[in-house]
Amino acid sequence: MAAARGESPSSSPPLQDPPSRPPRDGYGVCVFPNSFFRYEGEWKGGKKHGQGKLLFKDGSYYEGEFVDGEITGKGCRLWASSGNTYSGQFVLGEPQGHGVMKYKAGGRYEGEFSHGLREGHGHLVDQDGQAYWGSFHENKRHGRGHMVFRNGDKYEGDWVRDQRQGHGVLCRADSSTYEGQWHSDVFSGLGNMTHCSGAVYHGMWINGHPVAQAKRIVILGPEVMDVAQGSSFTLNVQLQQDNGEVARSEDGRVLKISAGVRYVQLPAYSEVSFFKVDKDNREPPIQTPFGFDCIAYPLWSPKSGGLEPRAALESAGDPPLLMGDLEPALPSDTSRGQRDMPSGLPGETSSSSWGCEPHCPENCRRVKQGCARFSGVRLGPPPPGYSPVLFLDGLREEADCRPRGSLGPGRTMPATQDPPGGSRPDGAATTEPAAGAFPGEYVVMIRDVTDPPFLGHTLPTAFKHLRVLGKGTDQQPHVPGEGPEPPS
Repeated sequence: MAAARGESPSSSPPLQDPPSRPPRDGYGVCVFPNSFFRYEGEWKGGKKHGQGKLLFKDGSYYEGEFVDGEITGKGCRLWASSGNTYSGQFVLGEPQGHGVMKYKAGGRYEGEFSHGLREGHGHLVDQDGQAYWGSFHENKRHGRGHMVFRNGDKYEGDWVRDQRQGHGVLCRADSSTYEGQWHSDVFSGLGNMTHCSGAVYHGMWINGHPVAQAKRIVILGPEVMDVAQGSSFTLNVQLQQDNGEVARSEDGRVLKISAGVRYVQLPAYSEVSFFKVDKDNREPPIQTPFGFDCIAYPLWSPKSGGLEPRAALESAGDPPLLMGDLEPALPSDTSRGQRDMPSGLPGETSSSSWGCEPHCPENCRRVKQGCARFSGVRLGPPPPGYSPVLFLDGLREEADCRPRGSLGPGRTMPATQDPPGGSRPDGAATTEPAAGAFPGEYVVMIRDVTDPPFLGHTLPTAFKHLRVLGKGTDQQPHVPGEGPEPPS
């Protein structure tokens, strides 16, 4: 009948071994009915209890202590799906208490766990090598903590759900520091930034940006400054915000002063038509906001009893950077024929050529509460390589009444073989220079040379129109707010 039904003994389903029954006590192996678990270890009362190893069908495993059939105590677990491993304390199958989690993608965490998540105090190193010590909540940095970032920055302060928020201190790799309020991982609220350049901002921040940051440099005073030939003058400078208010929250920006002379002069203000520059000293002209170009011109100011610039500098040694209304020293090697043109505006003399420390040039000032002062500033004589060319009309009219080399009443052009500034052949310094700046139109420039730029922003250069009046003339001081007028 079996053949009639088309059945044979070989076609019956294969017999399977029944799942093993768990041992009552002692050591044994059990494969559970769902074939997902296999346990080998100690038993007590028919339950896993003591040391053992539980294998999962996907390749994961746990090896360690069991209590009443549950994973509880010290042990080690591997998750096949993620490749992460954990060794430490367990409660009811989850990491709980102190332990070490190693991540397959890189990094590790050592500290406290709750229900399988980082909770409490711990030390986390991520796959990029960034390290955090501090409090955790629900697997995130939360509370007080200290972190070292991949770029070398360090932060210590408050955290909220993996973001810096509250009060904290950031020490950047370039030595800049910020201490103050944070929100959503950026500066926000009242804070103090000390930049690696020495600049400081203390005030309010919004979304990582200072609220009262300086945006421009302003030289106070009349639109055109009139200065008597050979006289010194003072410049008061402000850093201003977009709304025109002084940026008093800023300290320490470095401002550098330099000068230029109008390349083509006007006969109403000068008997010099223009300065012819030797090929070796020729530079691109500097554009000004006054409708004309200028070429670089030296500044100097006597420091020690009116000594010539180089001698005054040598007698003073290496003084520190002056601030406030202290008397500045503004000698320039352009007056001695030693021109060193760094990057930036053409014609500016580098601090290293002045005999002072590179970080403390005497032609610079550090801003204090948004203000700076340059006092005792004076235009020097034309440097070697600058040859004044007179107006032809003036030459024809006065050719018969001027001595050779004269440029006008009380003004003579220095001999080309003698260095400007009054130095005698034996090197002794005279109390007054042999020649000063000729009457005419000049420009004074104040430039932000903070290095590196404060918060990545360099302020635009400020210009002041300067008019030098000849001695012994009846020219009157310029009226503030009015344009230059020819002398009567």
